[in-house]
Amino acid sequence: MSLTPEMCIFIQKTARSFKVGAARRRYMAGTLETFGLGQRQAQRLFGWGRDTLRKALQEHRSGITCLDAFARRGRKPAEFHLPRLLDDIKDIVKDHLQPDPTFQTTRLYCRLTAAEVGRQLIARKDYPAAKVPSIETLTNKLNGLGFRLRKVAKCRPQKK
Repeated sequence: MSLTPEMCIFIQKTARSFKVGAARRRYMAGTLETFGLGQRQAQRLFGWGRDTLRKALQEHRSGITCLDAFARRGRKPAEFHLPRLLDDIKDIVKDHLQPDPTFQTTRLYCRLTAAEVGRQLIARKDYPAAKVPSIETLTNKLNGLGFRLRKVAKCRPQKK
């Protein structure tokens, strides 16, 4: 049976409708078996990766589904490697907080820069210099804790 371009598009859309994982691979293996296609033919017709097709066919033959470890991928956050980091940042910053001078928001402004927080982690909290997160990471952690790194406006004289 030859596959028309419309049929190929329909098969591709159907495969995309499945979540990435075992159900999609089951569909791929079933399609290959139904139409009697090889991995290279399926790659050319449908744009599917041959590694995924190989895994799908192996699962189909053995009946054992491989588990995908999506949650284990990626880089761990800085708190994973330094469990006390957020508490130490709060402790360092708490003496340098000021409320919004207009009292229109509940934001807390911090007069310390992220670089200074990094230096304080080394000096006051005995963090090794190699373990202190980058300035960008410290900025993100400070923002995540609700501290805004910006100069607080001083009292301005009233205009006459």
